Amino acid sequence: MENKLVTIAEYADSMQAEMARQALEDFGIKAVVVDQNAANLGFPATVLTAKLQVLESDAEQARQILEEQQEVYEPEDYEVMDETEDDEPYEPDEEEL
Repeated sequence: MENKLVTIAEYADSMQAEMARQALEDFGIKAVVVDQNAANLGFPATVLTAKLQVLESDAEQARQILEEQQEVYEPEDYEVMDETEDDEPYEPDEEEL
C-alpha cells in the first residue's frame, strides 16, 4: 500500500469535515480537509464538498472510526424529556406579545 492521500469522506460543510478530522486525530490518525472553502460557498453538496483525506495505509481504520463515531452521536441516542407536573410550559404575558 502506498502512502498517498486518499479521500475517505465528503461533507457538505467544512465544520462537519473539521469535526471528523479532529475525531481521527484524537485516535492518532493524521487527516486533512481539502476544498473546505469551496464547500462553504452555498452550492449544492453534489457540486462542492469538503473532502477528508488520510494516508492510504490509515484509510480502513479511519473509516471504521468515523462509522463508530457516527453511531455514538445518532439522534436516537438522545432522550426527549417529558414535562412533569413541576415543569409548566412557558406562556408569555400579553405585554410580551
